[in-house]
Amino acid sequence: MEGLAMLKQLIGQLQHLLDSQSHHSSSHHTILLQQNPRWTAFDIENGSVDDCFGVEMAAGKSHSFRMSEPLKPPPAKKPRRDRSKGKSSGRSCTSEVMEQEIWKDFPEDLFEAVIARLPIATFFRFRSVCRRWSSLLASQSFSQHCAEIPQENPWFYTITHENVNSGAMYDPSLKKWHHPSISAMPTKLIVLPVASAGGLVCFLDIGHRNFYVCNPLTQSFKELPARSVRVWSRVAVGMIANEKSAGSGYKILWVGCDGEHEVYDSVKNSWSRPGNMPGNVKLPLALNFRSQAVSINSTLYFMRSDPEGVVSYDMATGVWKQYIIPVPLHLTDHTLAEYDGQIMLAGLLTKNAATCVCIWELQKMTLLWKEVDRMPNVWCLDFYGKHVRMTCLGNKGLLMLSLRSKQMNRLVTYNIAKKEWLKVPGCVVPHGRKRQWIACGTAFHPCLTAVA
Repeated sequence: MEGLAMLKQLIGQLQHLLDSQSHHSSSHHTILLQQNPRWTAFDIENGSVDDCFGVEMAAGKSHSFRMSEPLKPPPAKKPRRDRSKGKSSGRSCTSEVMEQEIWKDFPEDLFEAVIARLPIATFFRFRSVCRRWSSLLASQSFSQHCAEIPQENPWFYTITHENVNSGAMYDPSLKKWHHPSISAMPTKLIVLPVASAGGLVCFLDIGHRNFYVCNPLTQSFKELPARSVRVWSRVAVGMIANEKSAGSGYKILWVGCDGEHEVYDSVKNSWSRPGNMPGNVKLPLALNFRSQAVSINSTLYFMRSDPEGVVSYDMATGVWKQYIIPVPLHLTDHTLAEYDGQIMLAGLLTKNAATCVCIWELQKMTLLWKEVDRMPNVWCLDFYGKHVRMTCLGNKGLLMLSLRSKQMNRLVTYNIAKKEWLKVPGCVVPHGRKRQWIACGTAFHPCLTAVA
């Protein structure tokens, strides 16, 4: 029932795309509009998730469809008695039968092009439409269409304090939480999201022994092979996607405070030890584990202290570099971020009883931090006199900041390009009675075709 509901809105989108086709396609499109003058295009940007499910298809029958007339205003609310009469009659006054002869030969390439442009949230119901739509996600042509769509805001995969092994994903475009269930994830271990790239999220168990990679949207899951170097202490993790083409694999780097490190290559499905840390990098690294690694092209950047600064590793060349960069005064809970190839810094600036979240940008010429924005003062007043801790859950253009104290718990997003601060609605698990506290998380760009 809800499967072909999506197709009602797809029809409008398909006609919109047909307008830009060749003269032959335009003529065919004109005929369709003459036969069905009430059809209209669906606004993907402003349409809600539920807007995609307005058409019904009888399962197991012919491929004929019923479509509601989208231009009619919603009917006025009727009394319960009148609504009951309408149900008993079994008739629908706002539906018409689509001509199978017209739609059975609809161009397949346009069909995939429209589906690839649907809001990501609609794909949670996508597989239930039919086997053909479910298998579409694995096709090479559909992957190519998805690769051509520019990536917008990332999503956030988070772990709550009360449900450690049950993730919660936040879609900032719809301001909505989703609660995926990754069935292949181990239940006896506590696994935490530590990095992401190419639509995939990398997890590490709390004992720092086993790595897992998963696509939270499609449930594609993989447990990585055991590392050749056994390090039981805490490690920092970075991840990049290979840039040759969509689905060409990924690489993961872990590094310990003593300089031990290894690289996993998904194409080879193995770990390798590229060499020792160079002598110009001071050991131990004293890594800042509150700060996740950021990636720019093939280079990963990790934050360190003593001396304060940044350590980078180029996954393509295997070269390590160290940059001594003192952090601003009175700064706590600071973490690296990245936007448009520029390294950023987010942290709590605390002086006396006043606390505020500030954003800095690394100046390439001077290697100094320059403040570029800070949280609105009216929000900072809520922190006055409180001992506040901050966790940054994402570092790619859009940041999610978890701010908490004994008296408060707040989630905020910050758009680096727009310099926009927004409050995030509280995360409530299904059938939950209270808002959940976010323990940790990472940002990832949702991708339907990424394979672990």
